Amino acid sequence: MDQGLLGAADVRRLAAALGVAPTKTLGQNFVHDANTVRRIVRIAGVASGEPVLEVGPGLGSLTLGLLETGADVTAVEIDERLAAGLAATAADRLPDRADRLTVVTGDAVRVAVPGEPLRLVANLPYNVAVPILLRLLADVPSLVSGVVMVQAEVGERLAAPPGSKVYGSPSVKAAWYGPFALAGTVPRGVFWPVPNVDSVLVRFERGAPPGDESLRLAVFRLVDAAFVQRRKTLRQSLAPVLGGASAAAEVLERAGVDPGLRGEVLDVGRFTAIARAAG
Repeated sequence: MDQGLLGAADVRRLAAALGVAPTKTLGQNFVHDANTVRRIVRIAGVASGEPVLEVGPGLGSLTLGLLETGADVTAVEIDERLAAGLAATAADRLPDRADRLTVVTGDAVRVAVPGEPLRLVANLPYNVAVPILLRLLADVPSLVSGVVMVQAEVGERLAAPPGSKVYGSPSVKAAWYGPFALAGTVPRGVFWPVPNVDSVLVRFERGAPPGDESLRLAVFRLVDAAFVQRRKTLRQSLAPVLGGASAAAEVLERAGVDPGLRGEVLDVGRFTAIARAAG
């Protein structure tokens, strides 16, 4: 048995001790495979002494893997019972690294994140993965890269290029912050309980944003409108936010974008051009 990281029996024992039954509402599926944990940490490039942000640490499987590297870990957990048990688990399994852990109890969609973490490494709750990820990228500018484990369908959307069948609003919004790419699959059997969906790892690197915060908000508003009914042309889909179909066509032409195109073929740069043309 791996003395530091959690195995399947450890996960069940900790859950029973804390009175925790995994819930679909919170998207709780706990990893119990040390090889998977170390693989995620390795792909994320976590180094000793780096400040790392983890969301949804659960029973601490990935938390221990991060602490094992010597990183300083801030873990945000919404479940008060899990948050309360995390420090004790770290002290028990990795006593020489436990002081590197800071636990924040709260909802990652809105809770204040202390410090300036460099990397996000997380097994994100599948039902709120995109809102959490986009919120952290917007509000924690110190994050330069990350690896998140998400439902396969969500990961494919985040990493999708323009024109693909799964390209949509999350794809464009994620691209505002930098490139996203799939970084591998995760077997269902490494989770307890075993989920009924496939999981993937998604890696991102923050790049220079195309514009300031006001431009980002304008771009995201256009993106939301463009994908409400993705089969509509941009002239039709953007009409409600650009003052009608004729006005939308004029803005699109100023931006150098064919009004007859659909949003699914535009990258973030072209959406940004439309926002600039709209003033």
